Amino acid sequence: MVFDKKHLLLLLDRPREPVFMGKGRVVFDVPDNYLTDRYRPIGSEIQNRFGDSAEERVTVRSIALPDLRIPMSLGRQEQFSLFIPRHRKIAARLIDIFMGMRNVEDLQSCAVFARDRINPYLFNYALSVALLHRRDTHDLDLPTIIEVFPDKYVDSKVFSQIREEATVVPEGMRMPIVIPKDYTASDLDEEHRLWYFREDIGVNLHHWHWHLVYPFDASNRAIVDKDRRGELFYYMHQQLVARYNFERFSNRLQRVKRLNNLREPISEGYYPKLDSLVASRAWPGRIDSSVLKDLNREADQIKQDVADLERWIDRIYEAIHQGFVVDESGNRIPLDEQKGIDHLGNIIESSTLSPNRQLYGDMHNMGHVFISYAHDPDHRHLESFGVMGDVATAMRDPVFYRWHSYIDDIFQEHKNKLAPYTRTQLTFDGISLTGITVQPEDGPPNTFQTFWQQSDVDLSRGMDFVPRGNVFARFTHLQHSPFVTTIMIENDSDAQRMAFVRVFLAPKNDERGTPMVFRDQRLFMVELDKFLVALRPGSNRIRRRSKESTVTIPFERTFRNLDQNRPEPDTPQEAEFNFCGCGWPAHMLIPKGLPEGLPADLFIMVSNYEEDRVVQDLVGTCNDAASYCGVRDRLYPDRKAMGYPFDRAARTGVDSLANFLTPNMAVQSITVVHNDRTVNRAG
Repeated sequence: MVFDKKHLLLLLDRPREPVFMGKGRVVFDVPDNYLTDRYRPIGSEIQNRFGDSAEERVTVRSIALPDLRIPMSLGRQEQFSLFIPRHRKIAARLIDIFMGMRNVEDLQSCAVFARDRINPYLFNYALSVALLHRRDTHDLDLPTIIEVFPDKYVDSKVFSQIREEATVVPEGMRMPIVIPKDYTASDLDEEHRLWYFREDIGVNLHHWHWHLVYPFDASNRAIVDKDRRGELFYYMHQQLVARYNFERFSNRLQRVKRLNNLREPISEGYYPKLDSLVASRAWPGRIDSSVLKDLNREADQIKQDVADLERWIDRIYEAIHQGFVVDESGNRIPLDEQKGIDHLGNIIESSTLSPNRQLYGDMHNMGHVFISYAHDPDHRHLESFGVMGDVATAMRDPVFYRWHSYIDDIFQEHKNKLAPYTRTQLTFDGISLTGITVQPEDGPPNTFQTFWQQSDVDLSRGMDFVPRGNVFARFTHLQHSPFVTTIMIENDSDAQRMAFVRVFLAPKNDERGTPMVFRDQRLFMVELDKFLVALRPGSNRIRRRSKESTVTIPFERTFRNLDQNRPEPDTPQEAEFNFCGCGWPAHMLIPKGLPEGLPADLFIMVSNYEEDRVVQDLVGTCNDAASYCGVRDRLYPDRKAMGYPFDRAARTGVDSLANFLTPNMAVQSITVVHNDRTVNRAG
């Protein structure tokens, strides 16, 4: 039989079922010595029981296995968090083991043995990271985490309905189970107005997948050490905060209040209404006005004081004001215009790239940990961490945005020390932008139209111990009408010029209805698109469709079933079918707006591609959502600072967006209109 590496993906399915149970039409023939103690005495009976009905049997070779004691030290029914230092070390060890297997067949054997002995969350994370980064498997399409662990995203009450539907109703006749629209709180909680953003499945999948592509730790440095990784950590999260503030204005709320006083009660509580199917526990909530306390959790090997977090923050601020950080050997690393933000990102996130973890600590990650244990800091109630402790669920909690607003404040402290861009640095000689028009599919010009949409997600790969076949959950999410942006550009030279077109959107007014000053508005600029154009001499009319955005991935790529309609192997069609799942969800490209319309500024800049370009081959890579995710195995495809031209304070005399403009820039006033109707997504 020819070995097929795609069978490795089946090990991610139905994570709590024993590995010998059928995965779709495929069954793994597991060596008897690979079975756990419970099943080894009846190995032949159960292997025959599940193998007889299989269309394909995969033979698993017995090999000399590596030492799995460290990965097995995390209990099978415990929660797993990348933010907890002990868990990060355990995950790094398992990633190293999977990365170190000499070929994919040995990887399969090792993974089959490990699967029924290791915590399912840990196993799926480590195997997913290894598959993304091994040269012989990085072309495999990973299923999204909602397919494998729907319990991280779906109201726990829905699962009994899904099990009933799957057990009673034959496949082909099953109806989608509707996830309630706003089930985590009532209108008494004003933060609940933003349920559609914080609890959106695609938004949370984006955050999970980003951290899968950019893991904190691994002994193999190349897995962590990717081009401009620290800067990307800064920019992706800065954009999350900007987008969230836009949504707050769309709900008549003030901008996020930074969590800059760690001793002050956290006014917002949060109750996620989720159950962990692995831990068989409800995710704990956090009461209103919780206070962060020193942690002493022996089971997690965490003994940390809030004062430690404050001390790390003070040291990071000191480094910014000094203009350098100090590595472990005492050498100074300048926080300059080119690499300063990258070094700072590696320090604040505290990945293995941090030049001095001993001095600058573990600020970002431990902030998540302190907040996630606010309800049980000393483990007296035997409770696990809240949703802030998991990258797959952290964005559900209002405090995520308060914590990251403060983190962004620290980054901005560095950015504000850099020299402002001069008019010369911003201008593109001979190029002028003369007009912008936005035309939505339904609605007047220069408006964005938003509404609610219901869509279905297949959860069958994550439903353990239920009959086979598709089972769908139907969720409600924000959507916008497709639109086309027309840009008029004049090229005064006699030659063709290559240019980057950079597109941003920001609220026109602050929460009081007052026109925003530039120093604030630049931090609210949300990147919508960035693309390359060839400008012929004279007038150029550029038309750009919303679905072409380099920030987003389309709905089908966020939620699709990887087994359905797959083209034949090794064909151009399959290459086109392959994708990377990291990217902002397309249905959340445009903020909700208001029924009467939310005024916004659409900013477009044309910059010189010859100054911005990065020379590299992008054929066959995932590069269509590069703005927040970079390009897999390549350099970031833009030499400018991420967020340019809004990543620095403005030059002297600029107090509004209109003052900031140079001839190669233009602004169009836009109205974001929300229509409170719900449509069912076709198909």
